[in-house]
Amino acid sequence: MKYLSVYLISMVKFFGGPVTGMSLGLSYIETTALTVAGMMTSVIIFSIIGRAVSKWFSKRRRSKRKPIFNKKNRRIVQVWKRFGVTGVAFLTPVIFTPIFGTIVVALFGASRKHIFIHMLWSSIFWSAVLNLLVFKFGHMAEGLLLSIKF
Repeated sequence: MKYLSVYLISMVKFFGGPVTGMSLGLSYIETTALTVAGMMTSVIIFSIIGRAVSKWFSKRRRSKRKPIFNKKNRRIVQVWKRFGVTGVAFLTPVIFTPIFGTIVVALFGASRKHIFIHMLWSSIFWSAVLNLLVFKFGHMAEGLLLSIKF
């Protein structure tokens, strides 16, 4: 159940994996591997259905008469124009969610192979870094929360 919790949370929100893994008493290696596996499961699923989801989302926005471009969309387009798949993949674990980041690169027309390769290195890098931060400094945050009196 511990492994499944970290895995499922990492599929939806990447940063939740390291925090959950530490709180459940898993090791650094276990949590890092489960976080990567969770994100990559989302990447595989949403790279396959990404274009269909983006079409559904666009249709829904049009039916609600929401503007196509907003501040967030413009920033995503700027990142895409400057850095392509690499930039979006790099930012996916820390800014986007694995689901949203994958849909964005699929929407811009990246091949599944490129999506998978770039998301894989990004998930390995960020999983190692974020787990290291959580495992090294997580006790400080825990102590801080305990010292605050509500």
